[in-house]
Amino acid sequence: MPKRIKLGQANLPGGSLPSLPSSDQAQTIYCGDNLDKLRTLPDECVDLIYIDPPFNSNRDYEVFWGDTKEKRAFDDRHESTKAYIEFMRPRCVQLCRVLKKTGSFYYHCDWHACHYVKVMLDQIFGANNFRSEIVWKRNPSKGLAFKGFPNNHDTIFYYTKSDDFAWNRPFIKYEMAALDEKTTVKYRYREPDGRLYRLDNLINPNPDRPNLTYEFLGVTRVWRWTRERMQAAYDAGMVIQTAPGRVPQFKRYLNLQEGKSIDDVWIDIPPVNSQAAERLGYPTQKPLALLDRIIKASSNPGNLILDAFCGCGTALVSAQNLDRRWIGIDVSPTACRVMAKRLEDDCKLRERKDFFVRDMPHTVEFLRKIPYFEFENWAVVALGGIPNSSKVGDMGIDGRIYPVSAVPTKQKESLSFMDHWYPIQVKQKDKASRPDIDSFEAVMMREDRTKGFFVSFDYTSDAETEIRSFFKRTGKVIIPFTVKEIIEEEITMKLA
Repeated sequence: MPKRIKLGQANLPGGSLPSLPSSDQAQTIYCGDNLDKLRTLPDECVDLIYIDPPFNSNRDYEVFWGDTKEKRAFDDRHESTKAYIEFMRPRCVQLCRVLKKTGSFYYHCDWHACHYVKVMLDQIFGANNFRSEIVWKRNPSKGLAFKGFPNNHDTIFYYTKSDDFAWNRPFIKYEMAALDEKTTVKYRYREPDGRLYRLDNLINPNPDRPNLTYEFLGVTRVWRWTRERMQAAYDAGMVIQTAPGRVPQFKRYLNLQEGKSIDDVWIDIPPVNSQAAERLGYPTQKPLALLDRIIKASSNPGNLILDAFCGCGTALVSAQNLDRRWIGIDVSPTACRVMAKRLEDDCKLRERKDFFVRDMPHTVEFLRKIPYFEFENWAVVALGGIPNSSKVGDMGIDGRIYPVSAVPTKQKESLSFMDHWYPIQVKQKDKASRPDIDSFEAVMMREDRTKGFFVSFDYTSDAETEIRSFFKRTGKVIIPFTVKEIIEEEITMKLA
């Protein structure tokens, strides 16, 4: 199980980020505009920053909620490259400010705006601090019907704050089944147990080393090692003489080598496809192996990792597994809940004990402005319900509440097998009207539910009258909530 990092005072009240890194006050997801959050961080407090901001592609982003695969919409609001750069520039300025002088910065993007991003980052971090343009191949070649070369890679720009930075050179371990021809020719000898090795030179390149000049196995040379070390290696079977009088050589085993050094073209990490075990359904989800490589290479255990566009939280999971402290920021309440569930499921952490989710939407004004699916998801979760597994053909049911006694261990089991539940309907309207209530009444009659919950900002007098009338006619109860009641947690009695 991954090591749990000490939280310190991460649960302090208030909306601002804690002072870092004077004590272990990380392991926290912050919901909100990262520009506002970053401005509350002190200068030069973060060891490694990775960001994967929404690309300038004018498309809607979708995410599925945990195991239930519930679709949610994420708007990519950048209508032009200019708008995208104007959006990202002040955020990158703040990211540069909070990065330590010994820190590293990775910006993940695709072909839509990467060239403009590079110019912007050179201006902010300094062109001399640019280290690498990493090319990550996403998928096998496709798009044969497309006239031209298919776009099939992402770009990751790697910068540092100075010439003094953490660096743990990554290697790809040699795998027997995937050795290239060059490696098999080089390591052409095989032990009876199957281990491959090659013969390496033991002659010292410096001929003026009297202390290393001696006779060994009948051969006098200037050796790399002392006589004692040479004898020990020979006794261990690591030094051999292929024939009497020949110069002894060192047996260098392939399985003992660090591996092949990784360059700036990464083709060995596959994307998160539909069969991947780690797949959440988030369309821009990056593989854990990708973040593992970056975090291992550019940080050390105990360092603070920041992802300011953390989406479904891959960077946070990687940081937690690798014994790093971390901070995640995302503007989407749904994404923040996805991250929290993932940390619980994948890292076996407990919210409010091992990590915290802070600054979730808590004002009526904010909730009026967020996208409809975001609002709907917030309302269902706030009531303690499970969001509906599909937004297409949901038949008027946005979520379901299961009584405590009926809640099973897995959501999908509850949706498939449990029949003891109450429907939730959500309307992001100033006032839900009589027709809205009529439609929900039809849902309750069709599903034969004795109780249902309705959420809106307010209700017309006709809607309130119809709710009372429906109970008198059928004995079925519709419990109306206002957003203000949920925010102020005035819901306990109504949920009873």
